[in-house]
Amino acid sequence: MPFWSKNQAEFVEIDRLIRQQPGIRPAQIAERLGVARSTITRRLPSLEEAGFLYSEDARGGLWPFKREE
Repeated sequence: MPFWSKNQAEFVEIDRLIRQQPGIRPAQIAERLGVARSTITRRLPSLEEAGFLYSEDARGGLWPFKREE
């Protein structure tokens, strides 16, 4: 079982925040979820492995890629 499948509910919540507030920074996500900033930073590679794709701007903000239908 891949690591990310155990955290799927958390990943969906992170994805929801990024889609609702494009450009949100990991520190802001951490604050809203009540976790350490390092937790979000560690989750980002796993999110990509799980198929959640984002780009990062020069300020560290996360932007969702559009999903192809």
